Amino acid sequence: MRIARGSQPGRCILVALVLVLISLSQSTFPAQQPYRILISNDDGFQAPGIKALFNRLKSLGEVTVAAPAANQSGVGHALTLGRPIAVESWEAEGSRWFAITATPATCVRMALTSLLPQLPDVVVSGINKGENPGVVTFSSGTVACAREAAFRDIPAIAVSLEEGAHMDYAAAAEFTARLLLEVRKRGLPRGTYLNINFPARQTDQIKGVLVTRQDKRPADEHYAKKTSPEGKTEYWSVYRPLTGGDKDSDTWVLTQGYISITPMSIDQTLPELGVALRKWDIMKAKK
Repeated sequence: MRIARGSQPGRCILVALVLVLISLSQSTFPAQQPYRILISNDDGFQAPGIKALFNRLKSLGEVTVAAPAANQSGVGHALTLGRPIAVESWEAEGSRWFAITATPATCVRMALTSLLPQLPDVVVSGINKGENPGVVTFSSGTVACAREAAFRDIPAIAVSLEEGAHMDYAAAAEFTARLLLEVRKRGLPRGTYLNINFPARQTDQIKGVLVTRQDKRPADEHYAKKTSPEGKTEYWSVYRPLTGGDKDSDTWVLTQGYISITPMSIDQTLPELGVALRKWDIMKAKK
């Protein structure tokens, strides 16, 4: 049957077809949501590392910054409890910034639970001034930010720049952006995060990128005894970054001039030891 142009049935069919096409486009091809990136650190919101990270990542998605109002280096995964937490917020270059009077882990926890209207797709912490390999990760506020995100199954990256004569925050931020694109494409297993250590070398002298294990050696630290001007005894921390170690460790790789990527997990359970524990006499005792 031929329907004359301009006829009432023809217009009805045309309108119906348009509505069907619109419906199909909305259901089959939904509008892509922006990639939501939360940035934090432990050096404070004014640190050069977080600014370099923001400047590079802002083109990759919808960036929010939630960081300590002042330097909080070395506080580990400590939480701010028992007192009010002040939060200052503002917009800069189309992104929301939060300066929070709290520890790094608390900043991320607050952002994820109380400050953001939606959870981010990824959390990036850094760029820390100074390396964070080995057991230093337990005292690093930078790493704690990533670990806090992993508690909630949000992919996370902690980035630290080795302290030295050639600290290039822009180069470390560029590498982080490339890694972030890989994380977005491939994802990370639940409860895991990546600890990145970037060498303080000129770009053409960085040897490459290696996946590493965490160095398990204790930190090289002692406490020097001194006397204050008032005659009181005091002890001051004397700390030196570790070098060397096993060839697959994050410390060795970093000191050799490679970028280190250490995959980490929040699950600290050791199944092998659990099997041995079940054979102990105390497990056979009557309850």
